[in-house]
Amino acid sequence: MELFFQLIDRLDSFLWGPWTMMLIAFVSVYLTVKGRFFQISHFKYILSETFFKIFNRTQSSSKTSISPFQATTASLAGTVGMGNMAGVATALSIGGPGAIFWMWILALFGMITKAAEIAISVHYREIDQHGNIIGGPMHYIKKALGWKSLAILFSVGITINCVFTSSLLQSHTVGRALDAGYNISPYITTSVMAIITMFVAIGGIKRIGRFCETLVPFMTCLYLFCGLLIFFNNISSLPDVLTNIIAYAFSPAPAIGGFAGASVVAAIQMGMARGMLSNEAGLGTAPMIHANAETKHPFQQALWGAAEVFFDTTVVCTITAVIILSTGVLEYGNSGIELLLDAFSSYYSPSVANAIISIAITTFCLSTQIGFFIYFKTAVTDLVGERIFDVVKWLYFIPGIIFAGITNVDQLWKLANISVALSAIPNLIALLFLSGVFIKLMRDYFSEQRKFDTELIDRTRNYIKIS
Repeated sequence: MELFFQLIDRLDSFLWGPWTMMLIAFVSVYLTVKGRFFQISHFKYILSETFFKIFNRTQSSSKTSISPFQATTASLAGTVGMGNMAGVATALSIGGPGAIFWMWILALFGMITKAAEIAISVHYREIDQHGNIIGGPMHYIKKALGWKSLAILFSVGITINCVFTSSLLQSHTVGRALDAGYNISPYITTSVMAIITMFVAIGGIKRIGRFCETLVPFMTCLYLFCGLLIFFNNISSLPDVLTNIIAYAFSPAPAIGGFAGASVVAAIQMGMARGMLSNEAGLGTAPMIHANAETKHPFQQALWGAAEVFFDTTVVCTITAVIILSTGVLEYGNSGIELLLDAFSSYYSPSVANAIISIAITTFCLSTQIGFFIYFKTAVTDLVGERIFDVVKWLYFIPGIIFAGITNVDQLWKLANISVALSAIPNLIALLFLSGVFIKLMRDYFSEQRKFDTELIDRTRNYIKIS
């Protein structure tokens, strides 16, 4: 087992070495410059066309598609979750306060990256022989670039990502939280989660969409409300928190109490790794769910992707980081969900803090596990076909139960990092070569011609692209 852990350490260091971070930075900066800093110059427009229109949303009547809002909540189900809570806490415990700064930077440029992959995915989506819409990086890599080997690598990476990041790590996090707070066996918790996930996920894209559009707003508002109470209670320490975040992004964070300190490299590495794991910009997961959305234009759906990144990282992750840093619990030496529990316990009573974290973690992780089933199905179906997927799909629900008793959380997170890199790298390479398509779609959206409008004209089966 020790040899296995050493292998994980080496793979994690290799895949998240300088060249990977340079690739992420280059693609996002390149798209930003080529898009004339769209996410900054049109920031107000992005929000006005997405979250500000939530209450004017329409329901999809198609059996094979979902509304833009359902696509966004299903995507947020996979992003707003464990990464925003335990992920941020782990980033702080390993990378120090400076890791949050690099999360912000990644989010700023990641808004255009996620918009690009969604726009391209919707543009190249098609309908299969069963009347289902198909799309995603593996699809546009093969259709637009003709690189089947890169598409296979992406699908393999996503499959591993779904198994480790979602099926295993999500249920494991809930199991540890309920075990610590209420002494509930992790095996019972993970089994219940598997049953609920199975019931919703097997119901298909429509059931997942309806489930997520109800649960995601509730769980997010609950967590933000409870977190903001701590935030405003410690508002006087906000200047010091912001100073430390910026200062330790460029200089080593000193060891304090149980906190071992962190180098600048660790801050950058953890900020980028956890940031990508949280908002999934460039990871290639969101395009697979957004491809199912009813939208009038590929770039119109892409706006939702940019808004997702802003909300996930700049809002939710920042609240978690400020709570931990303002309460001074980082020096306790804990990591992951235990560190976040320390922060909440500094304001609420231990029993109330346990209840808040338990509910938040359970709903966040459950929604992520359900949302990721779409990605798992898309990737595995692309690799082996739908008939074999119908046989192996049950494997998605098992890992969390088998490994519920593992206590080495850092190693699980490193496995998640590895899986993220395996899927992100092929997708980022594809985005680099398809950047021209994205810019063409963006310009077409703001033109009067709208050559690349896309419609679902037959509300039962048929998909047609007007181009």
